[in-house]
Amino acid sequence: MFSIDHLGIAVKSLAAAKGFYEKLGLTVSPEETVEAEQVRLVMVPVGESRLELLEPTSESSAIAKFLAKRGEGLHHVSLRVPNLTSAVEKLKREGVRLVSEEIKIGVGGHHYVFVHPSSAGGVLLELVEASR
Repeated sequence: MFSIDHLGIAVKSLAAAKGFYEKLGLTVSPEETVEAEQVRLVMVPVGESRLELLEPTSESSAIAKFLAKRGEGLHHVSLRVPNLTSAVEKLKREGVRLVSEEIKIGVGGHHYVFVHPSSAGGVLLELVEASR
């Protein structure tokens, strides 16, 4: 079944962003770093979905470039898919442009791939499947 896994939000200061959501009374996960993406992040559970707060750890990271160009805000929408491999194969057959041709492993062992905004109505779309 498809569902919204999380909304990725680019922030300049993880500490400041976490503080805001904690003031709302939400629980914030411990910080994690994803070296491959050059980001530090926390997850904020909200109902059946989550907010992912992303702070760059390098000026050359995608999040740092996003912040420099657009400022803080919504970076991507993540959809949970039942079978990521078959979804990616189908999208490739349909000529959908992916940011990377390979499925990567992220926080919590989740497998993911990003669909390029040019193929998804201007939205950076992440497809994710729970760890296998």
